[in-house]
Amino acid sequence: MIRTFQIEAVDRTLEQQLHHQINNKTKPIGALGKLENIALKIGLIQQTLKPQILHPTMLIFAADHGIVAEGVSPYPQEVTWQMVMNFVNGGAAINIFAKQNGWKIEIIDAGVNTRFSQSLPIHHVKINFGTKNFLHEPAMTETELKKAIETGEEFINFHQKEGSNCVAFGEMGIGNTSAAAVIMSRILNLPIEDCAGRGTGLDDGGLRRKIEVLQQAILKHETTNPQSILQTFGGFEIAMMVGAMLAAAEQKMLMIIDGFIVTSALLVAHAMYPQVLDYCIFAHQSDENGHQKMLSYLNADPLLKLDMRLGEGTGAALALPLVQASVNFLNDMASFESAGVSS
Repeated sequence: MIRTFQIEAVDRTLEQQLHHQINNKTKPIGALGKLENIALKIGLIQQTLKPQILHPTMLIFAADHGIVAEGVSPYPQEVTWQMVMNFVNGGAAINIFAKQNGWKIEIIDAGVNTRFSQSLPIHHVKINFGTKNFLHEPAMTETELKKAIETGEEFINFHQKEGSNCVAFGEMGIGNTSAAAVIMSRILNLPIEDCAGRGTGLDDGGLRRKIEVLQQAILKHETTNPQSILQTFGGFEIAMMVGAMLAAAEQKMLMIIDGFIVTSALLVAHAMYPQVLDYCIFAHQSDENGHQKMLSYLNADPLLKLDMRLGEGTGAALALPLVQASVNFLNDMASFESAGVSS
């Protein structure tokens, strides 16, 4: 069984003091919009009037999915390991955005269907060589699910001890929009056609095929328990993200949430522990079909809408400067009193 996490709702004792501090900066009340909400949230998470973003860390989990055998992706499965190598070589969008905005990147083999050289600068924690085809059987065993969640937790515990208080999650896995769409369908109780999108670029016929396959899988596995949904339809990268999210919330760390795949992991974490949302800031609204519905379900107000649907953690990487700006104005902007400005 998966262990019980001790996730507390954020203590709101400092809320009035933070509001007072925000409102007394040299600006009209509310003039910094969402940045004020972020500053308040981070102050409450960290229980301080002077919050900081320390050693922001991007954990990129990669894994393969057995469901790709059913033709749900226009790309072959080999692209997963090839993109991991691209991450290693610094050539992917996430490498560029992370370097630009001050993220430390960790690349994690959660379950890629290849044997990487042990000399590569990645974390070799493969659960298996991809999940099973969930059209025919559960994607993973209960033992594999437990191991994936524990592994995600271990990464958070390590980086928290190293001084990080802000994490985000990226992912790579051909077929993972199919897994995420079914997770969304089951947890939100929505028809699969409202959840499944074009992923890496399916045409109309490919999208119809994808929806048909996923509908058959849903009918085969009629499960409603969030852990069972994750075990039946998820990927190893999604399961590791669930474990990382629960651990980060338990450690009272700030999480910057990326797009469709990462939010599907959050749907599971939230279904298990609703208070996990207290520790989340939503980076952007993905252009992948279904993400806006996920955000609405979670009552989330994303910072950006750039029509992106790349994954990898790119939306979260781009949002960090805005999060940092919210902390900076709270700490460094003059108050009416200190600046000698009439309020």
